[in-house]
Amino acid sequence: MGYTGKRLLQYASLHKKPILFALLLLLAAVCAELAGPMIAQRMIDRNILGIEQSWYETQTEDRYAVPYNGARYKRADHLAAGEAQGGEVRVLQVGRSFYFVGQPLAFDGSRSVEGTTLAVKAEDGRAASYPAVKLTAAELYGFYKPEFRPLLLMAGLYFGLVVVSALLTYGVRFVLQVSANRIIRKMRGDVFAHIQRLPVQYFDNLPAGKVVSRVTNDTEAIRDLYVTVLANFFSGIVYMAAILGALFLLDYRLGLMALPIVPLLVVWIKVYRRFASRFNHRIRSLLSDINGMINESIQGMPIIQAFRRQKQTMKEFGELNDDYFKYQNKMLNLNSITSHNLVNVIRNLIFIGVIWMYGGGVLGTMITVGVLYAFVDYMNRMFQPVVGIVNQLANLETALVSAERVFSLLDEKGTEVTSGKLDRYKGNVAFENVRFAYNGEDDVLKNITFEAKHGETVALVGHTGSGKSSILNLLFRFYDVEHGRITVDGRDVRDIPKQLLRQHMGIVLQDPFLFTGTIASNVSLDDPSITRETVEKALRDVGAYEMFRQLPGGIDEPVLEKGSTLSAGQRQLISFARALAFNPAILILDEATASIDTETESIIQQALEVLKKGRTTFIIAHRLSTIRSADQILVLDHGRIVERGSHDELMEQRGRYFQMYLLQQGGARSQAGDVPVGSGAALT
Repeated sequence: MGYTGKRLLQYASLHKKPILFALLLLLAAVCAELAGPMIAQRMIDRNILGIEQSWYETQTEDRYAVPYNGARYKRADHLAAGEAQGGEVRVLQVGRSFYFVGQPLAFDGSRSVEGTTLAVKAEDGRAASYPAVKLTAAELYGFYKPEFRPLLLMAGLYFGLVVVSALLTYGVRFVLQVSANRIIRKMRGDVFAHIQRLPVQYFDNLPAGKVVSRVTNDTEAIRDLYVTVLANFFSGIVYMAAILGALFLLDYRLGLMALPIVPLLVVWIKVYRRFASRFNHRIRSLLSDINGMINESIQGMPIIQAFRRQKQTMKEFGELNDDYFKYQNKMLNLNSITSHNLVNVIRNLIFIGVIWMYGGGVLGTMITVGVLYAFVDYMNRMFQPVVGIVNQLANLETALVSAERVFSLLDEKGTEVTSGKLDRYKGNVAFENVRFAYNGEDDVLKNITFEAKHGETVALVGHTGSGKSSILNLLFRFYDVEHGRITVDGRDVRDIPKQLLRQHMGIVLQDPFLFTGTIASNVSLDDPSITRETVEKALRDVGAYEMFRQLPGGIDEPVLEKGSTLSAGQRQLISFARALAFNPAILILDEATASIDTETESIIQQALEVLKKGRTTFIIAHRLSTIRSADQILVLDHGRIVERGSHDELMEQRGRYFQMYLLQQGGARSQAGDVPVGSGAALT
């Protein structure tokens, strides 16, 4: 058993009691069902065809004694021990008629009747003739009458076992499905919880749609494994073992003829999995790609439509869809070749072999009609689980591939969620000779050293890719430093659990993310420690309370996914209020005013002043006019700090910052208050 199989068993072991109970029910259901052919064989050979056994004249009058032509006759198997008996007679079937022969047969063989003479011819050429009297329907009924009661009892038992088997099978399915749902609930919970622990860089390399596919599609495929695949495999194994045992009880030669099915099935499964595994890996990968593209297309629909990319997007999706279709067809062809049709061929070959060996006299012996019926019934029942197992091989491979993908996600190294609280730190931050590279080779930060004291505002400016966001990513421990160190109040951030470190940090992004809910819930993030009064005060402090109070629902106005019904300024104000409500010691503003109109910017500037009070603030600046009051401005270029100081100090230096500021001011004058020309090239 491979690694994936062991992990699946570990999850199943969490609910081993109900699963074992289901297997016991399955065993009982199989025993109840497989008793049917044995009962049918007894009914045929003893109660129906038993009329051709030897009959003896008797003086006893009971329900087994049959009156005929002035005498009473009782079948040999109904004679009591020591019961007096007369001469042997026979009741034989020729064609569709039955004849009374008043003497025993020397041998049996093919039969024919002419007039009142019955001729018997053996395979070795011997022949014999006997006087015979054709029985009327009433006389024949008399010979069958003693068997009606046991026949009805056996039929009732047969029907009862069918009902019991059906109820037990229902119980098996119900218990297995409930257990499987609980296993998958646990697995989905584990996957989603682990996603919360994964580092940010994991999501940089894996599209959201692929992650969603692992949480939903792949776990659903695993659910099918526990409900359908395992049920078919377990029931198939139990059925086959029980049927082989029953065949050996009927006739060991019949059991030996059916025995090769087991190794054949094992080889069958190995060959199938060799091809199916490759196809299923590709199918699941393509399905993830499709989900990822759909997610990306929905998120970027305004851009797709604005730049008329619909045809190109449809073409890219069509290529993925065609690849998915191609591999699905390959799986379909493989399943068609190796499933039901092949099973029927093997079954029919076994039937032909039995008929040839017994009917053709190869074994030199005959089997009764009841045994032949039971054999055919058992073989049909045996091939049902074989078909079930073979037909579930596709689902098995899909589930194993899905499980492999889910477990690979669970095996990604994450950060354990830390409980408890950390006392609010002052917010003294220091970077000491920090070097960092995302890929481990090309440094994006090179010997960064600076200090931000409690209550100070530090602005980071520079061109795209200069390292501004990387500094804040390291401070938040979205990534960890490789060289140098970062301290908060003198303590290395790597010595502080990530959740506790971020407990007193707040961030406002350029494009703030809002969750489905209400305005109030997006401010508090449903944190029970943040009261309604705190939410309202935070909104008032950032100057947004009156604005949102005008909405139909006030601050309880519903917010759709990503806040699509709100303006960019309204979303940003909610983000500011959120940061204020959590009262962080360190606040990070990542180009928070870059996409805001001038009117809203004045409101946000006032909110900024409220936010910055009493806390260390880092600002990634897009508009240099918004950071003139910063205590310290760091100018970055290709991962290095090339200038540092206050606005006035940097202007006096007439360096890079001076040139950038003049460029923006000139652009602002030429555009009469619009977004500065060239600012995007200089600062983004």
